[in-house]
Amino acid sequence: MKYLSYRFRFKCSDERLQPSKDILMDLSADCGFESFEDKNGEYIGYVQENLIDEAALDRLIADFPIPDVKISYVKSEVQDQNWNYVWEQQGFEPINIDDRVIVFDAKKNIVNPPRPDSILIGIDAVQAFGTGTHQTTQMMIKMLVGMDLTGKSVLDCGCGTGILCLVASKLGAERVIGFDIDEWSVNNTIHNAKINGVNNVSVLHGDAGVISHISGCFDYVLANINRNILLNDMPKYVEVMTGQSYLIVSGFYLEDIPLLLEKAESLKLAEIKRFQQDHWACLILQRQLN
Repeated sequence: MKYLSYRFRFKCSDERLQPSKDILMDLSADCGFESFEDKNGEYIGYVQENLIDEAALDRLIADFPIPDVKISYVKSEVQDQNWNYVWEQQGFEPINIDDRVIVFDAKKNIVNPPRPDSILIGIDAVQAFGTGTHQTTQMMIKMLVGMDLTGKSVLDCGCGTGILCLVASKLGAERVIGFDIDEWSVNNTIHNAKINGVNNVSVLHGDAGVISHISGCFDYVLANINRNILLNDMPKYVEVMTGQSYLIVSGFYLEDIPLLLEKAESLKLAEIKRFQQDHWACLILQRQLN
C-alpha cells in the first residue's frame, strides 16, 4: 500500500491559521486523505496513492471557505517504512473498556484486572492501526461488548492489528474472518491471534473485493475505516449479510453521519444505535429485508 504526503503551506493571518488547518483536514476527507500531522512548522496530509482525488483537492483549495487564505502544497511519495517504529518501542498504557475488555501492550505485563471475568487482549502492534487508544476503536469494542456474539460469525473489514477480531472471538464468536489491504496488518493480526491463544481467526490480504471469495454470510460485519471507503464498500458488505445481520461502522466524524445513513438507507440498512466520543461517531446498522 503506497502513500503520498502533501505538505501544505498557508498564506494567511495568524488568527486564521489554525481554523484553516482544521477545515482543510475535515473537508479533505472527500479527497481521500486519512490523516494529518503538524510537524516542524509544516502541515502534512497522508493519502493512499490509489485513493487521492487531486482535482477535488485543487477545487477545495481554490474555493476555500475562509476568505483571504491562500493554500499551496508540495506532493511527494512516502518511503515504504515502519512509520510506527518509535511508537512501537514506547508502547501504550492499558485501555479499559467498561471493565469488560482490557487492551494492553503485549510487550509489557498487565496485573490486577478490574474483575475476574474481564477479557484481556494483548496487542503487539507492528505498523498497524488498532491498539484501543483511538476513540473509534474504543467505541467499536463498546458496541461488541453490548452484543451477544456467542456462536456467531464475524467479518472485520480492515482488521489492522486484529483487535476487533480478537475481542469478537473472546466474546464467544465461533467464526471470525478479517481482511486488510496492508500486508503488514494481515501478518500482525495473525501474530496477535497467536499470542492471545485465539485459533478461530482467519485473515485475508486485499481490499473489499476479497469478500466475494468468502463463502457464507455473517451475523456481524465490522468496519472501522474512513468515511469514503465506507461509502464505497458498504454495498459489498451487505452481500454477505442476512436479514438479521448487523453492520457496525466507525472511523468518521459526527458530521458524516447523515451521508452514511443516506447510503445505508439505499442498501436497506437501518440505524439501531449510535455512540459518539469526542467528535468521532460509531453506528450499528441492521439489514431490513421486509
